[in-house]
Amino acid sequence: MTDSLDTRPVVVRRVEPDSPTAGLVALLTAYHLRTEEEKGVPVTDKAALPARYRAEIDDPRSAFADDVVLLAHSGDAAVGCLVVTTSADGRAELKRVWTDPGLRGRGVASRLVGAALDHAADAGLGTVALSVWRWRVGAIGLYERLGFTVVEPWDEREDLVCMERSVETWRDPGRRGASLSR
Repeated sequence: MTDSLDTRPVVVRRVEPDSPTAGLVALLTAYHLRTEEEKGVPVTDKAALPARYRAEIDDPRSAFADDVVLLAHSGDAAVGCLVVTTSADGRAELKRVWTDPGLRGRGVASRLVGAALDHAADAGLGTVALSVWRWRVGAIGLYERLGFTVVEPWDEREDLVCMERSVETWRDPGRRGASLSR
């Protein structure tokens, strides 16, 4: 990312059916390539990724048709993404949380998670959950600062840390109801 992006405000928008997906595709590709590398299975391009991840990259609209996809922008550039899934038990789960590495530490992920919590509150959901790889200590620290706590795992994959927080306790009056832009 260029230095000019460092000073631009970050705006989080919901990806609508008619929204362009190029920025989302680039972020999802970076997320999956980096994750596979961190798991010790480095791949050089998306063609070598597992089929389920390639499907998200090739057609995010279909892959996330039942979900809410949030995209953070700095100017015209997509700099972060997050997917909110909802289960029948009234729990939302955050997935694919990713910030452009060049803009980490500038509040992009905090804004994305805040917008996701706003969405969950507006939808009447009680709990928001997520899972994160244990080696992503910066992300775990961020989630803890945002009120998430470690819980018993619901996903048996080794090295995953499962976390959740109540939506009822989400109180951020400065952003509540205003974190998503259209």
